[in-house]
Amino acid sequence: MEHHNFKNVVRIIMLTFLISTSYFVTAQDKFGGLALYTVRDAMEKNPKKTLQSVSDAGYSYIEAAGYKDGMFYGFSPKEFKAHLASLELIPLSTHQSSVSIENAASMMADVKAAGFEYFVVPVPPMGLFINDDNGMNMKGGVENLATILTTLGKQARELDLKLLYHNHDFEFIEDASGFVVIDYLLENCDPKYVNFQMDLHWVTKAKADPLAYFEKYPGRFKLWHVKDMDSQGRFAPVGNGIIDFGRILNEKEQSGMQAYFVEQDETFAMEPLEAIKVSHKGLKKIGFN
Repeated sequence: MEHHNFKNVVRIIMLTFLISTSYFVTAQDKFGGLALYTVRDAMEKNPKKTLQSVSDAGYSYIEAAGYKDGMFYGFSPKEFKAHLASLELIPLSTHQSSVSIENAASMMADVKAAGFEYFVVPVPPMGLFINDDNGMNMKGGVENLATILTTLGKQARELDLKLLYHNHDFEFIEDASGFVVIDYLLENCDPKYVNFQMDLHWVTKAKADPLAYFEKYPGRFKLWHVKDMDSQGRFAPVGNGIIDFGRILNEKEQSGMQAYFVEQDETFAMEPLEAIKVSHKGLKKIGFN
C-alpha cells in the first residue's frame, strides 16, 4: 500500500513538473504583436475563436482594426478588454480610420476604455484618402493633414493616449506641391502630440530606406508593421520575402520602436490563420522578441 502511494506521489510530482515546464516554454514563446487586419475576415465571422488562434500562435499583443458604432468587433470597449485579458493578449494599438475632429472625443474615450495605448490614424482621415486605379494618394494638402493630426494628437494626449500616423507608399513620393508628405509631417508635427508607425513593406515599396529615416528623425517611429515582400512585390509572411529585417532591427533603438506588429494585407494561396503562424516563426528566426 505504501509502495502504491509512493508511486502516486512520484506521478503527481512528474505531472506537475511537465505541466509547469510546458507552460514556461509556451510563455517564453509568446512575443510580438499581430495586426488583426491580417485576419479581418475571420474576425468578422468568429472573433472569439480567431483571437484564441492568435494567442495560440504565440502573439502577446494585438492591434485592432475593427471599430464601428462604439464597438470593437461587436464587443463593447470593456468587454473587448476583458476578453483579450482572458486570452493573455494585450490591447496595445488600434487603427481608427473613421476618426474626425467631430467624433474624436467619443472615439478616443472608447479606445481608452478598451485599454489601448496607441491611437493610430492609418490613412489621411476625414475623406482625404484616395485609393483608385492610379493607386493610393491624398487630397487637401499636407499642411491640412498636419493640422488635423496635431489637433487629434492634442486630444489624445489629454486622455494619455499616444497618437501615431501610419504610412503607405505615397507619403514617400513628392506631391504636386513639391512636398514629400512623410518628411513634412515629421518636420512640422510636434513629437509631443504626433509620432509614427512605420510600415516596413510600404517604405520598401516606395524605394525609401527605413534606416535613413531613423537617422534623420530618431525616436519618431514608435511602432512598426513588420510586413514582408516577395520577389514580385506582393505581401509575404515574415521571413519568406526579400526585406532584410535583421538590418532594420539592429537600429530599433534609434528608431524609437516600442513594439511591432506582423501584418499581411493579403495572404494569397495561404490561409491568413496559417500565415500568422509562419510569420511568428519568421520573427523568432530573425531575432525579434
